[in-house]
Amino acid sequence: MILDFLTQAGEVLNGIINSPFRGILLSIITIISLLILKTVSGHFVKRYVYKHAQVETNAQNFMAVWGYVWTAIIAIFGIISLSGSLKTLGISAGFLGMVLGWSLQAPVTGIAAWLMLILKRPFKIGDRVIIAGITGDVMDITLTHVILNQVGGTVSSEERSGRGILIPNAILFGQTITNFTLEEEYILVEVPVRITFESNWQDAERILVNAAKVVTADVISDVNEDPFIRAELFDAGIMMRLRYKCRPVDRASSLSDIVKIIFHEFSKNENVEFCYAHSEVIYSWKDNAILPSGINKTSGT
Repeated sequence: MILDFLTQAGEVLNGIINSPFRGILLSIITIISLLILKTVSGHFVKRYVYKHAQVETNAQNFMAVWGYVWTAIIAIFGIISLSGSLKTLGISAGFLGMVLGWSLQAPVTGIAAWLMLILKRPFKIGDRVIIAGITGDVMDITLTHVILNQVGGTVSSEERSGRGILIPNAILFGQTITNFTLEEEYILVEVPVRITFESNWQDAERILVNAAKVVTADVISDVNEDPFIRAELFDAGIMMRLRYKCRPVDRASSLSDIVKIIFHEFSKNENVEFCYAHSEVIYSWKDNAILPSGINKTSGT
């Protein structure tokens, strides 16, 4: 039975090859085959894209592009198949793929990068990222661009500037991407404070830690991790580094609030003093020494 079927199939194939309508038949077979492939693959692609796309509009746009590409492919190969030569069809397919790959390199790479974003999810809308040296909050992820609300820029702080930056998706494969909140919601922030050698260590540490606790009380209750101090010596005093956790978008505001509290508390405490660049000259003399003009022996300066 199988042998009979193969024999009949061979006879039909030979009839098609030797038929004067070979080109039309080959074109019909090619179109039907591509339509079946488009339908089957489109079903799985549509289900996956709609499930993982961060914005439904992007999924709709991708499926529209998917449909246009398949329509163009089916039309082109259907026309080429009219020649009736499988060899011509194969050569044309290879040449067409090479031309399209070269001419549409940037758009195709951009769409491939968009697929990478929805598959790997290196960042999502709302994340603070650094891409190509530009820091910003992700506003949207389209088929061709990542749109950032720039942070900093002409402002010397990590504040949102309101300037929209469009990053082409095509460059993402060759760039290092920094995501402030890839695995954790909070980041570690540092406030460096210089104090003199004569300052009271315990008082300074208490003021710094309490300031961070007041400003980041909600974060502390969430992560169950208190602010802490790391210190080191330098030529003129002690560098106390206050470290605490906060949300990336709150870094600038929390830093400002903490510095404000530290400044007011230091001004009220006589045991701690900021270390700053200044010069102090102290004279010492013997009882019979002749002092320079303008120097008061009583004060010693």
